[in-house]
Amino acid sequence: MAIATIEVDRSAILHNVDYFRQLAPNSELIAIVKANAYAHGKVGVAQLLADKVDGFGLARLSEAIELRDAKIKTPLVLLEGFFPHDDLNLLINHDIQTAIHCDEQIVRLNAIPKKNQLTVWFQLDTGMHRLGFRLEDAKANFTKLVNCQVVRKPINIISHFSSADELDSPQTATQLQRLDDFLASIDDKTLIGKCSIAAAGGAIAWPLSRKSTIRPGIALYGVSPFTNPMPELKAAMTFKSELTAIRPHKQGESVGYGQIWTSPRDTRLGVVAMGYGDGYPRAIPENTPVLINGRRVPIVGRVSMDMIVVDLGPDCQDQLGDDVIFWGKGLPVEEIANHTGISAYELLTRLTSRAQIHYVN
Repeated sequence: MAIATIEVDRSAILHNVDYFRQLAPNSELIAIVKANAYAHGKVGVAQLLADKVDGFGLARLSEAIELRDAKIKTPLVLLEGFFPHDDLNLLINHDIQTAIHCDEQIVRLNAIPKKNQLTVWFQLDTGMHRLGFRLEDAKANFTKLVNCQVVRKPINIISHFSSADELDSPQTATQLQRLDDFLASIDDKTLIGKCSIAAAGGAIAWPLSRKSTIRPGIALYGVSPFTNPMPELKAAMTFKSELTAIRPHKQGESVGYGQIWTSPRDTRLGVVAMGYGDGYPRAIPENTPVLINGRRVPIVGRVSMDMIVVDLGPDCQDQLGDDVIFWGKGLPVEEIANHTGISAYELLTRLTSRAQIHYVN
């Protein structure tokens, strides 16, 4: 096993799927596995959930093809749509669904002579202002998409919240109303297929956003989309390594690059096989905790590419090879995010392939 390890508890992911099934029993569930399933391994997660969810959401065509190559037959949705250089025949041949968010994409679809070959999601900009058709142009572009012969009917509708994690923000209610107004503006309701606006935060905090389909992402892996951990969710990942050296250290001595930390006492330092080469951020501030033998000890000095130093204390009983947990059971990643100012989304998705994934349960 690799020293730097992403240990993934499959039973936790299944628990979280059940949580969302119970939360929104009338909604289909698209599990988001983009960014390598938030570093949990998209193929492993997809194989686990293939017959337990209604689809998988991804960001890149290459990700979707990798799942098809792994024999995943569950519906796949490209949430960002296809890109100018993408071969649309790959979408058709692999039965990959796609968001449509701009007129240029409709032009490309109209150039395909095939009929009823592609399932699409019409992306409506209700206030995120990132992708999607603006409200004043949406109905006309929806009609254009209806007239594309390659597109299957009915056409699904998708949008995205900008502030679902801000419970006192009026923006979410405004976006919901804009979506409902657009749906009402379509005269022939048989042209409207599935509808989705809620990712995890919306599905949890805004019941009216639980349309026909919800799209949980980070919460599927047990990480709260809000500031603090949610007891209803089970964290799937334990990100850990081990002690590779324990060294005596004198008061007044520094450690690591830049000498940014100096010890206020005689102590013992532990060297951990972990660094920004594994995806643990170089900018992590000192005193960020790690968990060793059930107790929290602080990181000292600067995170380097392959090593991190922690202050074990003068009376430590730790041994070489002991586990060092950077987040997981007993030390939620949400706590590390709050301590460092780096979001849990970024902490997870920046992990590199050198930190190898190991599935348990």
